[in-house]
Amino acid sequence: MDSQEALRRLKEGTPIERREAAMVLGAVGDARAVPSLAEALKADDPGLIHAAEAALWAIWSRSGNTEVDRMLAEGIAAVERREYARAVALFSRVIAEAPDFPEGYNKRATAYYLMGEPAKAVPDCQAALARNPVHFGAAAGQGLCHLALGQLREAARCFRRALATHPRLIGVRENLAATQQRLTAGNGGAGT
Repeated sequence: MDSQEALRRLKEGTPIERREAAMVLGAVGDARAVPSLAEALKADDPGLIHAAEAALWAIWSRSGNTEVDRMLAEGIAAVERREYARAVALFSRVIAEAPDFPEGYNKRATAYYLMGEPAKAVPDCQAALARNPVHFGAAAGQGLCHLALGQLREAARCFRRALATHPRLIGVRENLAATQQRLTAGNGGAGT
């Protein structure tokens, strides 16, 4: 099945065909498949939602440049080893080589956040979202950064944005509820 057929089946197929189509798009799809996969995140079929989410992450991790993709993978491995400074350096190279590739910014934001530097992560989340408005990971990550900075209204706004694309993110829903509870209690946070 090619990308065109997978897109057709994702929209019109049986539940099994829709799941298979999402998996195919994860393997061979590109940015043209993102709107349809993002729409599939709102389905009632947990299998389709899982396949669509995995496909989106796979597509978002492909820049179209083998060297950039290698650096991205190396940076992800550095994050997994908790070598955050090395990861930031690698993701910075990814951004320099492919400034329109959203995932370089998203991954660098993650590394900054894990380093305990959420203020540095926020602009990278914003850059990822400017290039990929349905990047629920970048929106949720930006929400966590604002939460860490005590900016509760901004955090809630970001969590809502992530949920608008991917309504079934349980952790994000819980973060939003906790943030709203703090806001209601009168702890609006600095800078909000």
